Amino acid sequence: MKSVFTDKQSVPQDSDLRESLSAVYDIWQTLVNYVYSKYPAAIPEWNFSKSSGWSFRMKDKKRTVIYLLPRAGFFKVALVFGQKATDELMNSSVSEDIKMELSAAKVYAEGRGIRIEVKNETVINDIKELINVKLAN
Repeated sequence: MKSVFTDKQSVPQDSDLRESLSAVYDIWQTLVNYVYSKYPAAIPEWNFSKSSGWSFRMKDKKRTVIYLLPRAGFFKVALVFGQKATDELMNSSVSEDIKMELSAAKVYAEGRGIRIEVKNETVINDIKELINVKLAN
């Protein structure tokens, strides 16, 4: 599924995001602010790819902490975890659904990647825990 933003010439603005995400815009902002609260030097950037459109990511000095993928009326959160972080998450309080997705994810050189659909606030605490583990490892 592609981003709701597909025009390479037009970097999404906050007003575009608010309009497209509608009811979940505040949740997007909550997650962005949470990353900043845990890592104030986070570097935000929009990236464009021909196959998937615009996506937003927040990086530390050498890696991406979190990807936020805007859709119409919702968004996806994507994170990648190395083995140590994966092991820690398997013993954490995150939902069994997330643990199952993480354990089933294909392992790449940079780790295991998962994507979580955000359509309401039910997954926010799990995503915050994922961010905490990501930043700690």
